[in-house]
Amino acid sequence: MAESGRDILKAKNILQQDGLVAIPTETVYGLAGNAISEEAVVKIFEVKNRPSFDPLIVHVASIEQVEEMVLNIPVKAKELAAKFWPGPLTLLLRKQAIIPDIVSSGLDTVAIRIPDHPITLELLHHLGFPLAAPSANPFGYVSPTTIKHVNDQLGDKIPYILDGGDCHVGIESTIIGFQDEKPEIYRLGGIAVEDIESVIGKVGVKYHSSSKPAAPGALESHYAPGKKVELKEIASLDSAADPEQIGLIRFMDLYPGIPEKNQVILSATGDLKEAAKNLFSALRKMDEMDIQYIIAESVPEIGLGRAINDRLRRASATC
Repeated sequence: MAESGRDILKAKNILQQDGLVAIPTETVYGLAGNAISEEAVVKIFEVKNRPSFDPLIVHVASIEQVEEMVLNIPVKAKELAAKFWPGPLTLLLRKQAIIPDIVSSGLDTVAIRIPDHPITLELLHHLGFPLAAPSANPFGYVSPTTIKHVNDQLGDKIPYILDGGDCHVGIESTIIGFQDEKPEIYRLGGIAVEDIESVIGKVGVKYHSSSKPAAPGALESHYAPGKKVELKEIASLDSAADPEQIGLIRFMDLYPGIPEKNQVILSATGDLKEAAKNLFSALRKMDEMDIQYIIAESVPEIGLGRAINDRLRRASATC
């Protein structure tokens, strides 16, 4: 198990020596290393068993740092940054040479954001470099939203977890890129499409890549537990199905045909923010149950519901 605590100087010392530290953000816990050190970034890919074609997100403390690492920031990107940073927004921008190609998987763009977590922001202010920090879990698996999640899967591979409590957003950041200044969402996430459009107007949404993604976390199959996930509405059970062997994730209420102990409700009050926060923990809980497979129902396709359904679709894409 990795040591955990709130010692920012300890985390700083490890990172300065090209080591890795798990850090808290408002979205999920990240596996952080010096983003301008190829040695540190290689370790991130190795620890996560992440393919080198999947780029990383760079975390910084200020818009001034962003300006040092990218060629330009489009007007609409600046408007979004002013509204949502610090927060669960990642901008995909043309990078400068200071960002190693390994971080961007050879692309000419870098995904970059300012996280909304006081401990990690303080750490970033203490460092003289940005942090590359994908989710702190093995590649393709459910993202971690607590220290326990990180320790359960990477605790024997990293020396320290910076303790920031449970993540309050619970799903990854929204990623927005700009083609000829035109904004497009590359990954649905912790900021709703409606909120983005209220700032910059209509935006497009790109769909997932099954080969070389143009942005982090954009693969078709991702965020999956070890057990098979089926995404469908459960109007009735198959007569041959054994209810004891089914785990069920629902939005608001229990389903009478499956034991209550085998069900997780994302939000009894119908709050999509609460549902997003609880999603990855629900998938992990199901993975630990003595069941054969998981059924997940979609939530309303509005607000953060779009990002929740996106994660469920990709968790089920391994079936």
